[in-house]
Amino acid sequence: MIEAQIPALRRFAFALTRERDAADDLVQDCLARALTRWHLLRSEDQLRAWLFRILRNLYHDAHRRRIRRPEGGALDPDGLAGRDADAETVVFLGDVFSALARLPIEQQEVLLLVGVEDFSYEAVARILGLPKGTVMSRLARGREALREMTGHDRPDRTRHPHLRRLK
Repeated sequence: MIEAQIPALRRFAFALTRERDAADDLVQDCLARALTRWHLLRSEDQLRAWLFRILRNLYHDAHRRRIRRPEGGALDPDGLAGRDADAETVVFLGDVFSALARLPIEQQEVLLLVGVEDFSYEAVARILGLPKGTVMSRLARGREALREMTGHDRPDRTRHPHLRRLK
């Protein structure tokens, strides 16, 4: 059951850390913690959200410890666009990832969990320990900020058909 969640955990960890090695370490720490605390899982139906919450908490714990040290690394639009992506799509994704990195972490998390990992608003609220309304407002503010930073008021589905709109 846990093994099926690893790719999604890696994507989320990479988006948070912006470094492949750091993301892999974060996922490994998450899985180790989950296995040592398996008895705390209330229901196997909640496994995915539980794992994401563990990963997020580990990230924030580590982030607080190194808050004074500047972040390194950059998102890799080449690796995330897919093998058949053209140069224009890679540049577009680079702009989006750069803008995403400039958002407050609270908005980044909501955008990634809803838009990339396809969690429902209720699930994101449980993962982040927030009311559903707060999740929705952070999502709206994050989307708007991304539109402003990238200069893309409306998604052009013909130019980037493989990109889906965030909920």
